[in-house]
Amino acid sequence: MFSFISALVSNLSDVLPPGFILTLLAIPLANFKHVKTYTAEFIGTILMIGLTFSPGKWIFADNLYLAWAVHSVGVVVSDKIGGGQHVNPAVSVVMYSLGECDYTEMYVRIAGAMGGGLVAFPLFKAMTDVLGWTPLGGPEFNPVGDADGSASAWSEFTATMLLCFLIYLVNWELNFGKLHYWIKQFLTAFGIRALIEIFPTAGPAMNPMLGTTWAVFAYGSFPDDVRHYLVYWVAAILGALVSGFAYAVYDGRPFFGKKLPFGPINPPVQVAAATKKKKKN
Repeated sequence: MFSFISALVSNLSDVLPPGFILTLLAIPLANFKHVKTYTAEFIGTILMIGLTFSPGKWIFADNLYLAWAVHSVGVVVSDKIGGGQHVNPAVSVVMYSLGECDYTEMYVRIAGAMGGGLVAFPLFKAMTDVLGWTPLGGPEFNPVGDADGSASAWSEFTATMLLCFLIYLVNWELNFGKLHYWIKQFLTAFGIRALIEIFPTAGPAMNPMLGTTWAVFAYGSFPDDVRHYLVYWVAAILGALVSGFAYAVYDGRPFFGKKLPFGPINPPVQVAAATKKKKKN
């Protein structure tokens, strides 16, 4: 029996990307409650990588501004088709901290995103080989001039923090009426493009999944350099959590389930409206 299991695992490991099977272990959690969540994150991540990494490689390789425009469209299209998933472990962690999902859902979302990233890069490499297109690239930490990774870590920290502030602003604070979805998605896409240009030190990734799944594809295994995880996981998630803490102070919502002893800065509009209604009655 164990010989059969060993042969099966060995054969699967030769075909599947390293670590992919481990992401599937998240599917049975909570009595398979989050199967759709995993699937949506998995598909959404593949779409996101294909539609946002291809501009400048497959499309408008000789025209930077048109490539940026197509990148923005790719951000919107991948979100629309994928169903508005996180596709970013740092975002999943901060959404958990702000009470937008529970711990299990956060874990499954991260696993689904990692699974999608692990599949996406070899999938698109096979596509480019067949079609003769330019292979996609990915974010990489460069130790030259940054031996301890601190400069790259600060870059990812700041870029991810600003990305999360942008997410809160366009999703929770602004309302564009009937065109809200399209306007806020294009603003998000523009913001992502701007952050990529402003913070190029570590790619940038602004997404732990992208940094690690690209490294797994490029080098055939998970990185053994601790600086990689400092830059793409620790720094990015800390940046997201700093933004989440700041938003909790501003909005008055709990942070990791705990009411903060200060705030909110933002007036409680709903409470005020309810008070006015009582006075009229």
